Amino acid sequence: MTPTPSPSSSVPASPASGYAARPWLALLSPAQRAPVAPPPTVLHAFRDAVARAPERTALAYFDGRTSYAEADALSGSVAGHLAARGIRRGDRVAVMLQNTPHFVLAVLAAWKAGAVVVPLNPMYKSGEVGHILRDSGAAALVCDGRAWSEYLHEAVRGTAVRTTLTVRDRDFQTRDDQRLFGPAAPDPQPAPQPPAGSPAAPLTPDATPYAAPDTTPDANPDTADLATVARQGRPAPPDAHLTAADTALISYTSGTSGTPKGAMNPHGALTYNAIRQVIGHPLPEGATYFALAPLFHITGMVCELATCIANAGTLVLAHRFDAGVVLDAFLEHRPAYTVGPATAFMALTAHPGVTPDHFASFQVISSGGAPLPPALVERLRASFGFYLRNGYGLTECTAPCASVPPHLEAPVDPASGTLSVGLPGADTVVRILDERGAEVPFGETGEIAVRGPQVVPGYWGLPADTAKAFPDGELRTGDVGFMDAAGWLYVVDRKKDMINASGFKVWPREVEDVLYTHPAVREAAVVGVPDPYRGESVKAYVSLRPGTSAEPAELSAYCAARIAAYKYPREVEILPVLPKTTSGKILRRELRDRG
Repeated sequence: MTPTPSPSSSVPASPASGYAARPWLALLSPAQRAPVAPPPTVLHAFRDAVARAPERTALAYFDGRTSYAEADALSGSVAGHLAARGIRRGDRVAVMLQNTPHFVLAVLAAWKAGAVVVPLNPMYKSGEVGHILRDSGAAALVCDGRAWSEYLHEAVRGTAVRTTLTVRDRDFQTRDDQRLFGPAAPDPQPAPQPPAGSPAAPLTPDATPYAAPDTTPDANPDTADLATVARQGRPAPPDAHLTAADTALISYTSGTSGTPKGAMNPHGALTYNAIRQVIGHPLPEGATYFALAPLFHITGMVCELATCIANAGTLVLAHRFDAGVVLDAFLEHRPAYTVGPATAFMALTAHPGVTPDHFASFQVISSGGAPLPPALVERLRASFGFYLRNGYGLTECTAPCASVPPHLEAPVDPASGTLSVGLPGADTVVRILDERGAEVPFGETGEIAVRGPQVVPGYWGLPADTAKAFPDGELRTGDVGFMDAAGWLYVVDRKKDMINASGFKVWPREVEDVLYTHPAVREAAVVGVPDPYRGESVKAYVSLRPGTSAEPAELSAYCAARIAAYKYPREVEILPVLPKTTSGKILRRELRDRG
């Protein structure tokens, strides 16, 4: 299947009233309202940054530094390697890595070869990886060397993968922080290679490319070390002439509620949101960005990697999230911007060594990927002096479609206590729809629908799901929310997470926000559990802040005093930590399965 170009993303002309009038425009700054002309692809922005600032640090990884010129040469050599192994325009290259320089080099190399990147969560197990590799038809895989040796060389059997690049996380730095890497260990033994001369034998740079992948269960892809290939100085392949309409990513949804689907993110959607981020944030060219969100997640890919490149900035990488490591990196690199889920900021500010100075360099700190409780925002401001800016987006709209501008603060809805996720962008139309798809008045609750240049054209290989989720090109998000008359958007919850207690609707977010105001609560998640009398009953799972204590009955009574009787949790269970995706979303589904 060939990646589908994006349809026209222009927003319809605005009538004088209703959501299409975009009342939020009055609150945006002139720069945020002004039209933008993004480059066609992130590669175009990268090449421009190389030309403007070749010696500027593009990637900082502990004590390692990689300049823009070096990143260009290294990724070009990897692209040449991929091209020599038959990777061509439109092929898929799966990248399953932590936040390391290898990730960035692999993504740039895939695009230089004309390929589509398929980002994979490095925490996925064999079955999850195999599903996505088969579904996407990936022809190449970039992954951790130990994971390849331990299980991934088996996971690729029966897939179209014919070439693999493995990485060593200790490359591109010498500090070897044992909090992340542990004690030094010998490199893993490579997975068994096929006999010389077989269809999967390693190819030399001038060998004849593969005519077609061998997808039989016995086929083994050739393997090479990415850093070694990057330093071989191979010439990059000829320009693939990618356009804004070509698919840049097949980003699989997180699967918190079912089988992941591959959203086809066009190159133009990435650069549109990246340029809007650059214009919307008052950061100088060359600013330092900290990659707190994982780069394989759409938030990290767009708001960190693509935005940093579009601003010719420095991207600081710290492998994976460890609160102590991240705080040390804040002091060392003094970044101006970061974005991450609320759970990451809870962990950072709960660390015993944290001080306000750790956050003093930041000009903008944003939250995305998970709900943001108002109590947390105020707690962080009072204790650490920074305002955490809310935002809202989905994989299907290439990260943000609404955010809080730097010159404003998000209001809290007085009736529900919900913190606004921000204002839509200048070229975006957000509507609130009822069950029949009709617009509801401002202030009323319904499903959030999004139309704009960042919305993807659909799901990879799933025309029926695409037609259902994107009628006439408008994304039906599955999120329930409302918009006030000024244009501030509020997300109430996911439609499927609504609890029906004796016929009354209970939205988990409202109960969770109350729990977060309790001084002992660190994390909270609310689910519906079967109840023979009510049909469903409200149950809360919480973890506690270090050095505090609370009893389940105390937390239940705390909620009962603050919300209606049918809403408060009859049952509270305290856990050491709540289950989360790598991007920081609390897994309500997993908690619901606990009962």
